[in-house]
Amino acid sequence: MIKNSLWNYIFIRACIFFLHWIAPLCILYCTIILYIRFFWFLEPASFRVPLVVEGWVAAETTFYLFVYIPLKYYLQGPATHPPPVPREQRRKLFRRCHENVLHPERYLSKWFIDAPLSEIKRENIKDFLRWAFLNTGKSDPRDCEELEEYVEGLEKMLGWKFEDGRGKAKCLRLTLDDVDMFHRSLTWYLVNSQGLNAMRNILLFGVSTQGDDTHPCVFVVDVITSGRMMYHSFQFHRTALLQIPTVFPFRPVMLLSRRKSTAKTLTYWHRPHTSKTRLPILFIHGIGIGLYPYVNFLAELNQDDDFAATDGQLGIIAVEIMPVSFRITNQALEKDDMCKEIHSILRKHGWEKVVLVSHSYGSVISTHLLHTQETAEKITSAVLIDPVSFLLHLPDVAYNFIYRKPTHANEHQLYYFASKDMGVSHTLARRFFWSENILWKEDVEGRNFTVSLGGKDLIVDTEVVGAYLAGADKESRELGSWKSRPWRGEGLDLLWFQELDHAQVFDCKATRSKLLEVVRAYCAMG
Repeated sequence: MIKNSLWNYIFIRACIFFLHWIAPLCILYCTIILYIRFFWFLEPASFRVPLVVEGWVAAETTFYLFVYIPLKYYLQGPATHPPPVPREQRRKLFRRCHENVLHPERYLSKWFIDAPLSEIKRENIKDFLRWAFLNTGKSDPRDCEELEEYVEGLEKMLGWKFEDGRGKAKCLRLTLDDVDMFHRSLTWYLVNSQGLNAMRNILLFGVSTQGDDTHPCVFVVDVITSGRMMYHSFQFHRTALLQIPTVFPFRPVMLLSRRKSTAKTLTYWHRPHTSKTRLPILFIHGIGIGLYPYVNFLAELNQDDDFAATDGQLGIIAVEIMPVSFRITNQALEKDDMCKEIHSILRKHGWEKVVLVSHSYGSVISTHLLHTQETAEKITSAVLIDPVSFLLHLPDVAYNFIYRKPTHANEHQLYYFASKDMGVSHTLARRFFWSENILWKEDVEGRNFTVSLGGKDLIVDTEVVGAYLAGADKESRELGSWKSRPWRGEGLDLLWFQELDHAQVFDCKATRSKLLEVVRAYCAMG
């Protein structure tokens, strides 16, 4: 995530302005040319730009009209909600959620997108509860008694009664709201956020100062990522060749690889496991440009490894989640299908026990794996980095990622380049069901489990999540003493990086090394 500074703010806003206006200007140019030619019967030579530019303008216009617009309307289709669990389970979930709300009024206000509390009335609350616990937006008289029970529970938590009727407040209902996306021009696929960083550094210093962390396009990033993964002894496992057109931009590695994934839709990178005494690693990335930001971390797992010479290397499977990787591709898999495909991959390589490592959105898939018996049995320990699943009933993740109006440089970067991406937006709005994705610390009992958090995370309220996981009392919360507890390697542990934002733990070797130590230790525990 970009650091907050005046220059970064100016730069990111300028890039957004440029990218946002590409399509309108291209459409305007094409409209003027066609109007002059077909209504004035003139050859608009004085208006014409060089042929190569005109070809690009035509391509951008065509892409907008015949790719983006149809996809935008198609992706607005309703979500297929999972059937509601039995009422007693819903009651238990409701109580569990509201036992873990520290600031009730803030909790309510954020779920209602900063609406005044005076505008949140009884019927508004029922709309929210109907979505949150019954997986529907439709009113059903059979649910009245249950909804009243939950409303009374909220009133007890807040210490006051809701007014009857309906106010002006609108609640945040991810899977019922519109899929809110921004147009991504062809130029976006040729100049993504990595390229923007490179441009920024060239403007500042005359050269790219971040080495191989800056590349100008999704296509080139994919090629370089593939090359680096191969250099570090990873083998790519593709899907069927007939699926090559289902991912845009085109991926050359799909044609070059002879190894085929046993999964129907998931591609992945595999480093063979040769260690005789240690466990292999299953890695699941977060929202972003695929595996690119994690290559150094994955490579370093077998670098400076004291046991590699005598014991062999640690095996790694890094699964690719294309719908949240800034590509135009198929819709995200449903929970059960995702678990089945990952299980088939592990079974193919004969991995009966693994150490699970995931980042950000990857913690959602990790939650599903932990809640599915056939995959949960294979997970001996786990490292969740910047997880979004813990205390997901709180509004921070949904509000900060999707609805918050950006003010700082990192917020603008997140808002434009991540949350409004077509695939990301659809995944969160139509495939993200919070009650399936939430993870409680009781769910990880019986395993060695480490959670890494950044003190300046712009998505997760890490102060609340960290204190919850640490079991901090009021005094410990106020003093922050839970943040400095040493890593034990047993049960539930925390790594706290006070100055880091979301995903920044991967940027520096010093912070990556702490994660590496934990993962290697878990692998050695067997």
